[in-house]
Formats: sequence, structure tokens, C-alpha cells
Amino acid sequence: MLLNQFLIVGAALFSIGVYGLLIRRNAVLILLSVELMLNAVNLNLIAFESVLVTNDAVGQVFSIFVIAVAAAEVGFGLAIVLMIFRNRRSSNVDDLDLMRW
Repeated sequence: MLLNQFLIVGAALFSIGVYGLLIRRNAVLILLSVELMLNAVNLNLIAFESVLVTNDAVGQVFSIFVIAVAAAEVGFGLAIVLMIFRNRRSSNVDDLDLMRW
């Protein structure tokens, strides 16, 4: 497969993630959109690493780092969403206009 095909799929995934980030009002769906964008970045990193003719696995190392950051982001994000849902009985981000409860 060519590099262009991977880049088109990565751009499509990233665009869908940005659309979900801007349109969705549910905090869990916003977290899923961010995860989709991070997976598009991983796809591009691996695609560019496969094109380079070096023996380094730089793209794979960065992808594993991005996966670790994404896992930490999901852990903290879901904990925050859970606490907001317990206090507000809603995970709608439009209802979060105050910093204190």
C-alpha cells in the first residue's frame, strides 16, 4: 500500500475526531473523539516510519508513547467525568458553567 492511502485514512480519522470534539456535548463522547484523533496520529507515525529506510523504530516508539499518554488521559478524564456526573447528574458540558459546586 502507498503512503498516500495511510495519510488519507489518518486525515479522515482526525477530521471525524475534530468534528466529534466540536459538535458533541456529552463529556464521554468528547473523550472518545480525542482518542480517535490520537489514533489517527499513531497511524500517521507508523506510516511515516515504514517509509523511512532506517533501522530505527522511532515511529513505533512515539506511537507507544502516545498510547501511554492516551491511556492516562482516559483514566483521568473518566474520573473527572464520573465526579461531575455524581454532583450534577449530567455529563453535558454545557451545564458546566461554574467552577465550583
